[in-house]
Amino acid sequence: MKKKGRGRTSRQRRRKSLRTSELSKVSESHKSEFIELRKWLKERKFEDHNLRPTRFSGTGRGLMAVKSLQPGELIISLPEKCLLTTDTVIKSYLGDYITKWTPPISPLLALCAFLISEKHAGNKSPWKPYLDVLPETYTCLVCLDPQVVRLLPNPLKTEAQEQRTHVQELFDSSRGFFSSLQSLFTEPVEHVFHYNAFLWAWCTINTRTVYMKHARKECLSAEPDVYALAPYLDLLNHSPGVQVKAAFNEETHCYEIRTASHCKKYEELFICYGPHDNHRLLLEYGFVAINNPHSAVYISIDNLIDHLPSVDTQMNKKISLLKEHGFSENLTFGWDGPSWRLLTALKLLCLGADEFTCWKKVLLGEVISNTNEWKSFVWSRKICSYYIEDAKTALQKISHMKDEEAALKDQLTLVENLWVEELKLLQGSADILRWQN
Repeated sequence: MKKKGRGRTSRQRRRKSLRTSELSKVSESHKSEFIELRKWLKERKFEDHNLRPTRFSGTGRGLMAVKSLQPGELIISLPEKCLLTTDTVIKSYLGDYITKWTPPISPLLALCAFLISEKHAGNKSPWKPYLDVLPETYTCLVCLDPQVVRLLPNPLKTEAQEQRTHVQELFDSSRGFFSSLQSLFTEPVEHVFHYNAFLWAWCTINTRTVYMKHARKECLSAEPDVYALAPYLDLLNHSPGVQVKAAFNEETHCYEIRTASHCKKYEELFICYGPHDNHRLLLEYGFVAINNPHSAVYISIDNLIDHLPSVDTQMNKKISLLKEHGFSENLTFGWDGPSWRLLTALKLLCLGADEFTCWKKVLLGEVISNTNEWKSFVWSRKICSYYIEDAKTALQKISHMKDEEAALKDQLTLVENLWVEELKLLQGSADILRWQN
C-alpha cells in the first residue's frame, strides 16, 4: 500500500507551499543600508547570528529566525553603546544647550531635538547607519489626512484629534528652545526644526523606543525618562499572542530579549508591545493586528441612551449614577460578546420604576429580576446590530473614497482594516447574543 503523503500530488503540494512561503518573505540583509547598519553595530560590539532583516507580505519589514529558537533562549543582546537615550543626548553637542535652558526640557523633547539635528547632519552624523533604516514616514493617526481621520470610529476619532493637538502644542511650546540652537546651524533654525521634522522625530520615539528607566537628570524636567531607541532590535514586529522577556541587564549592560515560546526556522520572530487593542495600536503605532484577542468595540454612553425608551423619567438620574460610579466608560463588545460593564450599565438603565431602588445591587452584579435581565439582553442585541450597520456603512464610504482619492489609498486601507476587524468582532458578539437568553 502506498504511504500517505508520498505520491506525486503530495510532492507538488509541498513544492507549491514552499514557493508560496518564499514569495511571502524576501531577505533584505543584502541591502546597502543593512550592510552599513551591521558594520556600525559590530563596531559597538554587537553581532547577530540568529535573525535576518526580511520583508514579509503581511507585516512588512521584520526579522526572520535563521535557526529554530527555543523558549527561554536569548535572541538579542544589544550593548548599551548601541542604545540612543537621553544619556547620549546630554553627552553630545546638545548637552550644553540643554543644561543652560530653563525651564528644563522634557526627556522626550531632548530626544526629538537630537534626532532632528542628526538627520539634518546627513553623512556627517555618526548615527547615519541607524537613521537610514528608520521609516521616512509613519502611519500613526497624528500623521493621517483629516479626511481619513473622519472615517474612524468616534471614540478613536476623538483620541486622534487630541493626539494631533498635543503634538502641535508640544512643537509650538518648543520653538524657543529650538531657536537657542541657532549657532549650531548655518541656515535659519526654523528650516531645520520645522513641524514635519518634529512630527517624524516624535513618531520615531513613540513607535520605536523600548522601555528603559533612567535616573533623573537635573537638566531635564521631571517627566518620566523611560525611552531608549534600540537599533536593529526595533525591527521586531508585534504579535498579540507572543510572550517575550525584555529588559536592560545591569550586569551585562545590554538590552536583552528572550523568547518565551518556540519559533521555527525561517519564520518571522515577533515580540509583544503589550495587551493593546486595535484602537491603541493604530493610535500609537500605526497598524492593526488581525484577530487581535485584546480588541473591543467601544460603546459610548450617549449611544446607549439613544437606543433606550425616551419616556423614562428616571433616565437622567440613572446616567448620573453610572458616571458617578465609573460605569459610563469602557463599555465594550468583545470576542466573548458584551462586556460585564456594558451589560451592567444596560441593566441599570433598564430598571423599571418599581426596581430603581435596587440600583446598588445591579452595580454589584446581582440579578434584580428576569424582566430586567431580558430587557438588557434585548437592548444589547439592538445596539450590536446598530454598530454592525454602522461598520458596514463606514466600509462602503471607505471603498468609495479609495476610488476617488488615489493618493490616500494606503491610509484608507489602514482604516478599512480596522473597520473589518470591528465588523468581525461585532458579528461574533451578535452570534453569542443570539444564543443567550
